[in-house]
Amino acid sequence: MFSTRSPYQTRTQRVCDTSFDSNLYSVPYNLVHELMEIRSTPTTVEILHKGTRVASHLRSRGRGQALTQDEHRPKSHRAHLEWTPSRMVHWAETIGPNTARLFERIMNDKPHPEMGYRGCLGIIRLAARYSAQRVEAAAERALATGACRYKSVESILKNSLDQVPPSPPPPAATPPPHDNIRGSEYFE
Repeated sequence: MFSTRSPYQTRTQRVCDTSFDSNLYSVPYNLVHELMEIRSTPTTVEILHKGTRVASHLRSRGRGQALTQDEHRPKSHRAHLEWTPSRMVHWAETIGPNTARLFERIMNDKPHPEMGYRGCLGIIRLAARYSAQRVEAAAERALATGACRYKSVESILKNSLDQVPPSPPPPAATPPPHDNIRGSEYFE
């Protein structure tokens, strides 16, 4: 029996997932941006569109998990399932080790590694437009600044920031002398 509380309504996100109870549950890709109704039991999450059930999932007790049924993905995304994150990292290694680390970071920052493939493939295309050396330098800068996205790498290359040496970190600030500040010798 489904819960007696009123159904939860949400819109499907850009990808074929809808958010419920801090997790992502897949719906058929042709329903992206549609209003969904969600009914739940302690074990099941049922997703309805205009009163018709379009998906049913076992309810996850975790948080931040993505539960996706392959048939809910478009054919082009299903083709990407044959690719693996290790294959993407191997392609990045042909550019350089920083690019490989950047790819790992991009894919780890997504609920599904496949969601990072588009950005990774864009970075590979940037290597054809600029050069492998410049993309490697841009990847190093992106990792150093935490700007680990395709658009950030593209911006670094457009603005030739990959060719500017990184600025040294600022010196550690020493606290001003004060009667209430004790040094390490106090605790010895």
